[in-house]
Amino acid sequence: MNTDLPAVKSPPTAQAPHGFKRVLGLLDMTLFTVCAILVIDTLAASAAIGPSAMTWWVITLVLFFIPYALMTAELGAAYPREGGIQGWIRKAYGDRWAARATWCYWINVALWMPSVYILFAGMFSQMFWPEMGLGAKIAMAVVLSWLTVGFGILSLDVSKWIPNIGAVIKAAIMLLIGGGGIYYVTQNGVANEFTVATLTPQLGASLAFLPVIVYNYLGFELMSGAGEEMKDPARDVPRAVIISGVSIAVFYLLATFGILAVLPQADIGLVEGLLDTVAKIFGDSAAGKALVTAVGIGALYTFFANMVTWSLGANRTAQAASADGELPAFLGVLHKRHKTPVGAFLAMGVVGTAVIFGYGFLAQSTEDLFWTLFAFSSIIFLLPYLLLFPTFVRLRRIDPDTPRPYRMSGPLGWLRILATVCALFILQAIVFFVWVPGEPIDWAAAGPIMIGVVVTLVIGEVLVQRQHRRRGKTP
Repeated sequence: MNTDLPAVKSPPTAQAPHGFKRVLGLLDMTLFTVCAILVIDTLAASAAIGPSAMTWWVITLVLFFIPYALMTAELGAAYPREGGIQGWIRKAYGDRWAARATWCYWINVALWMPSVYILFAGMFSQMFWPEMGLGAKIAMAVVLSWLTVGFGILSLDVSKWIPNIGAVIKAAIMLLIGGGGIYYVTQNGVANEFTVATLTPQLGASLAFLPVIVYNYLGFELMSGAGEEMKDPARDVPRAVIISGVSIAVFYLLATFGILAVLPQADIGLVEGLLDTVAKIFGDSAAGKALVTAVGIGALYTFFANMVTWSLGANRTAQAASADGELPAFLGVLHKRHKTPVGAFLAMGVVGTAVIFGYGFLAQSTEDLFWTLFAFSSIIFLLPYLLLFPTFVRLRRIDPDTPRPYRMSGPLGWLRILATVCALFILQAIVFFVWVPGEPIDWAAAGPIMIGVVVTLVIGEVLVQRQHRRRGKTP
C-alpha cells in the first residue's frame, strides 16, 4: 500500500508535478474558505433555536471551531497534496478508510445540491413568482445543478471567481443583517428578549437545530482538495484558515443576532427567514423593497457560489481517490485542457438530478423537501469528520518527522482530548439530525433520512470493495 505524500511544499512554480496549474494565492484561499463555510441558506435554521443560539455559537466556536481550524491548518500545510482529506486519511489509516471517507465526502455534495437549489427555487418564488409550483422548482433545481457542473469543469483560474465573489456578497449580506438588526433595536426594541434565561442553552426542541451550527462551521479542509493548485500551501494554508476563521465567527454571530433582534422566534421560517428579516428592517418603502430584492438576488447568487465552491473541492478529492485506485475510474477522468475532474463533475450532476426527482415528488412543501434533503445529505457529509480528527492525532504519532510549517501547540495528550471533543460534536450532530432528546423519534421524517443514509453507505462500500478486488487486495 503506497501512502507516500509530499511532506512540504515544492518550490512555487507555474505547474505542479501532476500537471496542475498553481493558481490559488492567499486571497483566493481565504475567500474560498469563507464562501465554503459562511452559509446563508441555513442561517435562519440556526437562528430558529432562539436567543440561546448565540450561546450555542460561542460554545461550538470555543470547543469545536477553533481546534478544528488549527488541526486542518497543520494538516493542509504539512501534506499539500491534491485531494486533501483523502490523502491525510490514506496516510493515517490506509486505502479502504480513505476510500470510504472520500465516497461520503463526494456523494454528499451531489445529495446536498438538491436541497440548496430547492431552497434557491423557494426564495426565487417568494421574490418573483409566488404561484410557482413544486414541479417548476424541481426543474429550476435541475438546471442549476448542471450549471454548477459546467462552471466546475472550467479551469480553476476561471472558476475560482465564483467563490471569490460569493464570499464578498455573503459578508456584505451578513453585515447588512447584523448592522440592520442593531439599528432596528434602537428604533423598535428587540423581537426576542436577550436575558440570562433566554441565552442559557436549553435541552429539548432547540437541539433539533443544534447540528446546523456544527454544520455551518465545517469546511476548512475543503481548499486542500486543490493542494497541488496552491501557489504556496505551507505558508498560505495556516494564514487563510486564521483570517477566514476569525471573519466567519464574527459574521455568524452578528447575522444571527440581527435575525433574532428583528423576528420573533416563532416567525423565523427555514426558507423565508432571511428575506423576512431584511423586509422588517428596511420597511415597505420603494427603497426598502429595492434593497430586499437586491439582498434576495445576492443571496440567490451565494447559494450557487456555495455549491460551486464545495463541488470544486469535493470533486478534486474524489478524483484523487480514483487516481489512487480507491474509487471507480470514471471519477478520475480529467479534462484534457483544463485539468479539472470532469468525470466526477458529470457523475455529481447525474446523482443530483436523480435525487431531486426522487425526493421532489415525495415532498409536500418546499420546507419539507429542504429539511429532508438537508438532513439526509448532512449526515453523509459529517461521517468523514469522524475520521479526520483521529487522523490528525495518528499522523502526529506515526509521522513525527514530517516537517510541519505550522504546528498546533500542545502536548499529544492534550491534542488527543481536543480531537475527541471535536469528534463528539460531529457524533451528536449526526444523532440530533434524526432524534431530539426527550422526544420520540418521528419515523415519518427520520425513516426516509435513515434509509437514504444506509443505502448510500452500502453503495459506497460495494464500490470500495470492488475497487480493492480489482487491485488484487482482499476485502
